[in-house]
Formats: sequence, C-alpha cells, structure tokens
Amino acid sequence: MLRFLAVSLVALILSLTGVVAQASAPVENAIPASPPIPAAIPAPTIAASSYLLLDVASHQVLLAANADEPREPASLTKLMTAYLAFSALRDKTISLNQKVSISEQAKSAVGSRMFADPRVPVSVDELLHGMIIQSGNDASIALAELIAGDETAFSAMMNARAQKMGMTKTHFVNSTGLPDPQHYSTAADLVKLAAALIRDFPDYYPLYSQKEYRYNNITQKNRNRLLTMDPYVDGVKTGYTESAGWCLIASAKRGDRRLLSVVLGAASDHARASENQKLLNWGYQAFDVVQLYPAGQPVSTLPVWKGDAPKVAVGFLEDRYLSVPKGQGDKLQAKLMTQEPLTAPIRKGQKVGAMQVQFAGTHVTEFPLVAQEDIAIGSLLRRGWDAMRLWFK
Repeated sequence: MLRFLAVSLVALILSLTGVVAQASAPVENAIPASPPIPAAIPAPTIAASSYLLLDVASHQVLLAANADEPREPASLTKLMTAYLAFSALRDKTISLNQKVSISEQAKSAVGSRMFADPRVPVSVDELLHGMIIQSGNDASIALAELIAGDETAFSAMMNARAQKMGMTKTHFVNSTGLPDPQHYSTAADLVKLAAALIRDFPDYYPLYSQKEYRYNNITQKNRNRLLTMDPYVDGVKTGYTESAGWCLIASAKRGDRRLLSVVLGAASDHARASENQKLLNWGYQAFDVVQLYPAGQPVSTLPVWKGDAPKVAVGFLEDRYLSVPKGQGDKLQAKLMTQEPLTAPIRKGQKVGAMQVQFAGTHVTEFPLVAQEDIAIGSLLRRGWDAMRLWFK
C-alpha cells in the first residue's frame, strides 16, 4: 500500500522529526541501499541459480542472489526484441498492420515457433503476439529482419539499447535467446529491461497478460503459469534452454504497487513459477512502499545570492519512495541538506542539495534536491550588494 507521508516540508520534518542543515559541497545522486532495511519476516529460500526481487516504485532490490552473475537468458532475450519493436512502432518506422514476408532463416528457426507460413505474409501485430505469447523464434527473427535488415544488425541495436539502460553485463548476438557463448545477461540487468518495457510502453504491455494466442489454426498457451495462478500477475516472460534451465521474469501489481521478480536456472517449469510466487508473496507481506514526496511540488525555498529573485523553490524531479518493513513507516526521518551560498544563475533542475533519509536513526539513502525554477543574474546593484553581504557573512 502506498502511503503519502507529507504534504509540505514542514509537515514532513515535524512528523518525521528531521532537521534542516547545510552542506558546503554538491550532493551526488544516490541510489537507495539494497535492501536498505532488513525485513521483519524471514526471506524465503529460493531454488534457482540466480534470482532478484525489485520494488518498482522505490527502485530497491528487496532480495537477490547471484544477481550480477552472467547467465544465458534464453527467451527472456525477447523482452529486448519487443522493446525495439515497440520503439519502432512509436517512431512510426513500422506499423501494426504492416505485412512481413517470412524469410528462410525465420522459417527454419529451431525451438518454440508461432508456425508462420512463408507463403503467407504476416502482420507486425501477429508477429508481436506470436513472439510475446507463443515465444516464437520465427516471429522474433522476422521482426528483427524487418527493423534492422538482418539479425546481426539487430543485435547491434539490442546491445546499444542495453548500454543505454545500464545493462553493463549483457551482450546479445541474436533476437531469440538461442544459446551462444557470447549471448548472456544477469538477473540485475534483465530486471532493468523488464521495468523499462513496462514503464515506456504501457499501451503494449497488456500483451504479456494474454493467456493464449491462435495463429495458423494452432492455439498455444502462454507459458507463464503465474497468469493463471495469481490474479495480480500481469506478465512478463518465460525462457528455457537445456543449458539455461527454466527462467521466468514475473510482474505483479497489487493496488498501486508493482513488484518484479526474476528467477534464472530453476529446475522445472513448475519450479520457475513457484519460486517467483514465493518472491512476490514475500515482497508484499514483508515490505510497504512509502511515498516520501511527489515530483514537482516545492518542499522548501532557499535564499539566492546575486539573482533577480531572493529565493528559489526546490523539490524533486521524480516521485520519491522508500521500501520499509511492513508497518514501520513511522520510523523514517528526513533531513534536508542544502548548498550554501547559492548564487545566480540557477537553472531549473540544477542540484542544490539532498534529502537524507534515516530509518530508526540509521542513514539508509538520500535523494537529490533540485531547483524547480530558473533564477537569472540580478541587476548590477543587486550583485554588488550581495557581494558585500557575502564578504561579511
């Protein structure tokens, strides 16, 4: 459950018993600790080679093991293929009703297929359904060839996008996830990809909740068992090869709160579903996510020197959340750290300090504080007067 704890800086600081202080140096953007605060409920034992549980709102990893270990991603690769296909649709370089001829390479793809007939052109919409719901390798290759000309060029696009997403331990050589020594990723990288796909393409993401798809008179079920086991699960993707084991990235949304779980190298189809279910259930049972402050709302005003205005409104570029043990949000404390002196010109979005957050007296994270408006250089008289005041300050 999301709980909005503050409507103004004064209310936040009074309710959380924080204080306002000053810092003499810029404060760098900080990433919440993972996990920042131990859960009161013991974590489950997960039978998998690698796993990770992410609270999407707070960007916090609640539980993980071997999450940075490179592994074969199998058909989880198709999340990146889909991301690039959705990007092409957004950029209007392809369209959903566009017809695509199935090449010999796509036709001869091994593994799971949507059974596209080379004699019958297939629409992009059908290929997306075949790739996402049926995990068709033929559909993945056809989309790659449509977007980039061939799989080699498409793989280069995949790798470029992965780097932009911060997937630093990932390398793709195909659009399908078929085994190759140079084709690998990690649980930590794959959760970034899944979160980006859900965030950037909300209109296409519902494809991942579709339980079956019929094409060429063949009905195939979505291999994500959790879609029928858990009413809150709405995606995202399964994967399997003999060398990768059974893999699944699952996403659940209860109320306004979304969790993402990744399980790589489980022992069976049933196990990859049950181990993801353990992670999701524990995440919801053991943690709350608390909204500390919304984006765009001023939390304070700071004095400005040598500017055309005496003060600048400051706040956050993004909504700021923190995952805390269930029922313990009242143990949070906030402390506003600001840079002094703050002199014009000031640009909207410029870092001017940080909000430090403590839990039960222990520092857990900090969020950058930014100017919410531009402040131009003041008049010659104002600059001279403030220079004199600073001299004696």
